[in-house]
Amino acid sequence: MLTKIPPKPDLVLASASPRRQELLRLLQVEFEVLPSQIPETSKANETAPELVQRLAQAKAMWAQKIKPKSVIVGADTVVVCDEQILGKPQSREAARNMLNRLSGRDHDVLTGVCTLYEQQCQVDFSRTVVQFSPLSSQEIEAYLDTREPFDKAGAYAIQGFGSRFIRRIDGCYFNVVGLPISLLYQMLQKMGFPFYG
Repeated sequence: MLTKIPPKPDLVLASASPRRQELLRLLQVEFEVLPSQIPETSKANETAPELVQRLAQAKAMWAQKIKPKSVIVGADTVVVCDEQILGKPQSREAARNMLNRLSGRDHDVLTGVCTLYEQQCQVDFSRTVVQFSPLSSQEIEAYLDTREPFDKAGAYAIQGFGSRFIRRIDGCYFNVVGLPISLLYQMLQKMGFPFYG
């Protein structure tokens, strides 16, 4: 038998991302931040949806060991272009290569989301298609100088200086930032999270 979530549950976000924290505040709930210590590495032959869902769940399960009576939210975001997963660049050269690859093209952004409370576990993902404008080498170097690309999947931030390069998106904007709020809201509702008392 599943345990009912209490009227005023503790909510924990298993992420160090300030962007995810900002987005979670849109649900008008109090929460605690517990950055997960899960390495964000892919397995052989793992698809992007499998990767983001596995990592989101792993982050949530890691946090649950520390906060076993809390409702946990885990998330993981990747950029996919030409069926290749683009994580966070480890160097300026890696970031430059990613931006050159995205220049003038469409790519997918996927975020896996996990909600976890005791034995109740839900895992899902959101996909958004993003179209970049063609980028000149001068634009790329100037963007790299901002330092913004270096802790972002795909080497850009749609909500930051990288916004100037985005021609259009098809799907959830917040998913590209790092947390698909509508999907998370629906998952927490399904779990019985007491948003309104």
